Amino acid sequence: MLDQLIRGGTVVDGTGAPGKRADVGVRDGRIVVVGEVGDVDEPANEVVDATDLVVTPGFVDPHTHYDAQLFWDPPAASSSLHGVTSIIGGNCGFTLAPLDPRDADYTRQMMAKVEGMPLKALEEGVPWKWSSFAEYLDALDGNVGVNAGFLVGHCALRRKVMGADAVGNVASPEQVDEMALLLSECIEAGGLGFSTTLSFTHSDGDGEPVASRWASRDEVLALCAAVRAYEGTMLEYVTDGCLRGFRPDEVELMADMTLAARRPLNWNVLTIDSKEPERYREQLAACENAAARGGRAVALTMPVLVEMNMSFLNYCALFMLPDWASIMNLPVPERMAKLRDPEVRSFLAERARAPEAGVIARLTGWGRYMLGDTYSAANEGLKGRRVADIAKERGQDSFDTLLDIVLADDLRTVLWPLPTDSDDGSWQLRKEAWDRDDVLLGGSDAGAHLDRMCGAPYTTRFLADCLRGRKLVPLERAVQLITQAPAELLGLRDRGVIAEGSHADLVVFDPATVDMEDVTLVHDLPGGAGRLYAGSTGVQRVYVNGRAIVADGAITGDLPGTILRSGRDTHTVPVPAGP
Repeated sequence: MLDQLIRGGTVVDGTGAPGKRADVGVRDGRIVVVGEVGDVDEPANEVVDATDLVVTPGFVDPHTHYDAQLFWDPPAASSSLHGVTSIIGGNCGFTLAPLDPRDADYTRQMMAKVEGMPLKALEEGVPWKWSSFAEYLDALDGNVGVNAGFLVGHCALRRKVMGADAVGNVASPEQVDEMALLLSECIEAGGLGFSTTLSFTHSDGDGEPVASRWASRDEVLALCAAVRAYEGTMLEYVTDGCLRGFRPDEVELMADMTLAARRPLNWNVLTIDSKEPERYREQLAACENAAARGGRAVALTMPVLVEMNMSFLNYCALFMLPDWASIMNLPVPERMAKLRDPEVRSFLAERARAPEAGVIARLTGWGRYMLGDTYSAANEGLKGRRVADIAKERGQDSFDTLLDIVLADDLRTVLWPLPTDSDDGSWQLRKEAWDRDDVLLGGSDAGAHLDRMCGAPYTTRFLADCLRGRKLVPLERAVQLITQAPAELLGLRDRGVIAEGSHADLVVFDPATVDMEDVTLVHDLPGGAGRLYAGSTGVQRVYVNGRAIVADGAITGDLPGTILRSGRDTHTVPVPAGP
């Protein structure tokens, strides 16, 4: 007897093959039959009429930060409502384990700063009862709705071995050896590999560069080499060049890392703008260099433009503009006093235009900001208006107008930067990038920057665009890009395609209505903190390992997900240089 029979849907199997109507039978969490409509006559406990619907493999999100959120949101609802059935966490060098219990507060403060996880939510929604990576995975095992795998973060390794000395110091050879041994233990427990950040954007709760940014080249390569001994592992890497364009030393380090591990490396995130074609091509040249040397480096890129908000009150990308931190990190009263000073305004405006701002400079078109919520009588009626239009009415510079507005709200004004890269040329470049084998769709950051960006729904929004919007790629290719392609790069066993014997991770959706809802701010996190959220439309069913976690567009509460462990649930993806 079948557990489920999904009858009569258009099956888009994830391989890129043309969709065809078929019946899909599931038993014991696996797909056991894919047959012609009406040919599957075995009875089933649940029969789903998928006529006029599309049936696909579950979507795979390769770059999330659900490491904490899964404890208070086991279904990962922000993603699973949009068809995501497998996620990878532990990216950018940040994990919650291994952990010296004495460092729990430091870790919470760091995650609040670098990944925008509300401190109250981290304090009240996470148990913090583990020390080892194995204990962390065990705390989640059996209590998740999606399949979740985790890389081992460099910052956690450094802090566990070096304590407070992890910040501000180069590790000794003995400490590097200890970190490599600890990384091995984490991978043996199920860690999927190694992630690190060397990026200027990442500072801890004290405003200091995070621990991994103090690592020597030899340390990074030693940890990559430790990964090589284990089946089904990978690397993930963030550095300055991901935002600014790679320096020659970053290009060579990327290649050296993938060769030391003999594993693929993915980096986050490739932004594509037709007004900056040189940066786009130079960044992809770094992947080409790794391939020429026998390694494999893959750029993650998003297939949609992600809604995000900014403010002059809470930490966001604006704080990372050159020399802005000295003002933006001041206590609010002092910050406001500085922002009223014409000389400070002039200084900030000038530094925002500096070449070292890199891709963050796209946020400095001050007139392009749309105002969200406002909080003062002086700003009454401004919500939904563009700063440029208000500045014109006032006879002011846009930057001065923006600062006057946020100061009237005690810096609380919600700011929505309108995209600069939604032109036809940029979308054509994206389409070209998606055809490369060194580019992968992903980079949602789901679980992070909760009150500032909403990347989790990218899958349904991408499908909607391909079906009813720009139609840059056909449905079959779109599905392949978010199913088989990431599953293959990550080495996920028996996932990413609809085939007999594969895990029954499935999505059933209406092609006429599949999409994301509008983004709203909700206050449902532990401690009452807010987050940006968007539900889905047209998603009828989402199955994980043969059990429905979404039915009729709503979370069921079932938790059939598995913790993906290296070797058991993943296989090694080869690089050209060999094992």
